[in-house]
Amino acid sequence: MRLHYRKYGSGSPLIILHGLLGSLANWHRIASELGAHWTVFTLDQRNHGHSPHSEIFTYDAMVEDLVDFMDAKELASAHLLGHSMGGKTAMVAATRFPSRISTLIVADIAPRSYEGIHDELLDAMVRLDLNTFSSREEIDATLAFEIPSDPVRQFLMMNLRRTSEGAYHWRVNLETLRSSYEEIIGRSVEGGTFPGRTLFLRGEKSDYVSEGDYDRILALFPRAIIRTVAGAGHWIHADAPGEFVTIVQDFLMKKTAG
Repeated sequence: MRLHYRKYGSGSPLIILHGLLGSLANWHRIASELGAHWTVFTLDQRNHGHSPHSEIFTYDAMVEDLVDFMDAKELASAHLLGHSMGGKTAMVAATRFPSRISTLIVADIAPRSYEGIHDELLDAMVRLDLNTFSSREEIDATLAFEIPSDPVRQFLMMNLRRTSEGAYHWRVNLETLRSSYEEIIGRSVEGGTFPGRTLFLRGEKSDYVSEGDYDRILALFPRAIIRTVAGAGHWIHADAPGEFVTIVQDFLMKKTAG
């Protein structure tokens, strides 16, 4: 599968993977700043953004997509940064293909299974009959009954597109995302370790990574360091972009241990 991507800057390669229902567009600011020191590739994972859709939606498939991308770009290895679902893709890739990953950065996700985090969001999107709406404002107002958080709705609505006839549709492969959701949310990272330098970032206001996850993180990623970003929620790179860039830069420049 040929993934859609965007390239920034110059230097050693750094690949960024977005989370569920996201896209490479969510990472433009971060990638632009990191591009001052690295060649940054932001990818749309399968069934997201402008990348192809497929009925197969598993971490194994997304890791194969990543390795195929690296092969196509003739990247023997690269730094790898992933957020949420993208972070778990990155973890699986690092434990399966450790020689291809220079360093690993995981943003607000642990190597364990989760339960029911996005069910209400996905169900609200599936139930919405987009053919009945004539404006984004109408869609937003209807979603607000089930999703009261304005930032979350605006994040989801970044996936809205219009056909040439003016009809709205979701850019993500919503049907496959919903049917594969239990596989994605329930997958834990198993079967290998990554010996390289690793950074885990967690948001202070997020419950995706807890102190109870630390032992498992260190068992799989023995050189991992874990940093908490004060005041940030799950979307650390959006809540605290300046601090996020500084921490990532310091880690990649080996100004922090790990």
